[in-house]
Amino acid sequence: MSDPPYWVPVYVGLGSNLQMPARQVDEAFDLLAEIPDSRLVGRSALYRSAPLGGIEQPDFVNAVAALLTSLAPAEFLTALQGIEKRQGRERDGARWGPRVLDLDLLVFGGLTIDQPGISVPHPGIAERNFVLLPLGEIAPDLVIPGLGRVADLPVNKEEPSISRIV
Repeated sequence: MSDPPYWVPVYVGLGSNLQMPARQVDEAFDLLAEIPDSRLVGRSALYRSAPLGGIEQPDFVNAVAALLTSLAPAEFLTALQGIEKRQGRERDGARWGPRVLDLDLLVFGGLTIDQPGISVPHPGIAERNFVLLPLGEIAPDLVIPGLGRVADLPVNKEEPSISRIV
């Protein structure tokens, strides 16, 4: 008889500003629940936020999902990228541009990983209201490696505006 899988808590940031963004994010929650060897255990409300980077584009709809997984970090990230592709995301190397769907691996248990193609905690997590507000809603006591408790991280008052929509 084998040991049960070791479940690791992971948090994923969701964002979209193309092709009915709220629907894209809702569908992404459903697809996250289908990742093998993983369980969707929490989801934040949806938030509307102004885009970063100075590129003229529509506002984003953002949210955060909490999952448990027994996948390795690289396998989990591959699953996230598969969902993005399924929803029509084309990776063209552009940064800060419009997205049908963007899934960011924010936190993977207590791990700190800095390797080509995967970096957790996600860089910039502490400076982004569109991550901190929904993450704080579902996991205020989460300790982000190297940063501390989510509830103790200050919200950046100079970041573009954000508002809860659902």
